[in-house]
Amino acid sequence: MKSFFLISFLCLSAAVSMAQGLSPKNDAAVRAELQRQQDCWNKGDINCFMTGYWNDPKLLFVGSKGVNEGWDATLKRYQKSYPNKAAMGKLDFEILRLEKLGPKSAFMLGKWHLTREIGDAGGHFTLVWKKIDGKWLIVADHSS
Repeated sequence: MKSFFLISFLCLSAAVSMAQGLSPKNDAAVRAELQRQQDCWNKGDINCFMTGYWNDPKLLFVGSKGVNEGWDATLKRYQKSYPNKAAMGKLDFEILRLEKLGPKSAFMLGKWHLTREIGDAGGHFTLVWKKIDGKWLIVADHSS
């Protein structure tokens, strides 16, 4: 009888733990999308990088220069701030936290770093991810 309760407790604990975090499949998918964006950036391809963002007027980007709403405004901001490969440099992301917000949404906290000949840059970011049409996309980005 004690074994039954112990096994039941362990199963319940595992279920609660899984409910609080992303499933391993979704965790891997979000991390892979961020890695894909990093690879696009490091090839100097902002358009490829932007495919990780929700292509919608409701996309929200908050940076050191203020708030941008919409995919088009975010693309223009990146193009203006990073007009060429030298300005883009080499991007590295470090994920500090990835948590489930709901069945199809997640929160990510991390660091970004650009290595560039014109001077390195870096900071932190928070991303809200949402699974839309089977793909994890960034719906809100606050980078500083």
